[in-house]
Amino acid sequence: MARSDYRFVWNARARYAEVDAQAVVFNSRYLEYFDIGITEYFRTVGLYPQPNLQGAPDLHVVKAEVVYHAPVLLDEEIAICVRCEKVGRTSMTFAFEVHGNSGEDLRASGSEVQVHVDEPRGRPTPVPDTLVALFEAFEGRVLK
Repeated sequence: MARSDYRFVWNARARYAEVDAQAVVFNSRYLEYFDIGITEYFRTVGLYPQPNLQGAPDLHVVKAEVVYHAPVLLDEEIAICVRCEKVGRTSMTFAFEVHGNSGEDLRASGSEVQVHVDEPRGRPTPVPDTLVALFEAFEGRVLK
């Protein structure tokens, strides 16, 4: 995908705490970038309407994948791109890209599968239609 295929972009900067001895962002930090991106994406979509996440659905990450394309360096500005790819019966798949802020400069891509759960039992439960509607409205397309 191209950066323009994403309706949601969160800008950040590679901080000192995120790099290794070569001043390159350490590999595990990309999952943190994905987490920052999806949190802000959820907020933008309207998933967190109440303070302290009251009333928000419970989604658990069950699979995460990162593909590294080029390094991000210390103090470099980046763009974290997020989109909901599809919604299944109990799961949602999200796509991510990290770009240098200079445009189509892809540094990493990846995906996450999150499962909607009933917290008291922790078992997968169907993704609520109201949740699907939020994501479809934001993405401008059918996700099921």
